[in-house]
Amino acid sequence: MDEQQLGWMAADRARQLAEAAQGVLAVAESARQLAVLARKAGWHSEALSIALFAADHPDLRRAGRPGAAVRGLLVQSASYTLARRGDRDGMRELTDEAAAIARELGGVTLLRDHGGGFSPLTVALHKISAENHAGDPLAALAAGHSISLKALPSIERRSRALSDIAVAYDRLGRRTDCVRTLLAAEQCAPQETHARPATKALISSLLVSGPTTTELRGLAARSGLLT
Repeated sequence: MDEQQLGWMAADRARQLAEAAQGVLAVAESARQLAVLARKAGWHSEALSIALFAADHPDLRRAGRPGAAVRGLLVQSASYTLARRGDRDGMRELTDEAAAIARELGGVTLLRDHGGGFSPLTVALHKISAENHAGDPLAALAAGHSISLKALPSIERRSRALSDIAVAYDRLGRRTDCVRTLLAAEQCAPQETHARPATKALISSLLVSGPTTTELRGLAARSGLLT
């Protein structure tokens, strides 16, 4: 819901509880959430440091396959931070590292209930958004076309993949494909599509950047962007 202050409070409490319980995976996940919040605040160096320090912690490296999967998620988080900073080469290097961890785990999805899952498929999903933010929408679109939406572990992930593919279409000037993909995301998970700040920002941009259609105006209205 893009409530930064509440996010910091929740993440800090999660960190305290995880450390008190000595839960290795929970401590690492709370670090990942703090890294996300730091990135959203524009503190890219801090976000990168939090994620990579947690990924390299000896306790996490001793936590077996679940620990490796959480490490992969932390590396992905660091990769996304580099994408937001415009470091395309760094982003791709860390994305490749996350993909290698996923392959070492045998290609299965781990942590379905912890961090949203980690597998080669979810690394590919991460790459769509990362390539978009690093400035290569063609690479983002290629990553999107490489995945099977039905194979993603949750409805939220499917909707998010479609929304990120829509961003790539928008940056390539393919307006009709962009709107069509947003409508598919809405059909998949309406509440996720209507509430996600990045998707709402894209819809708002479409309303003022060119001709509108009944479908686009309807989507905007359902997202609370038209009165």
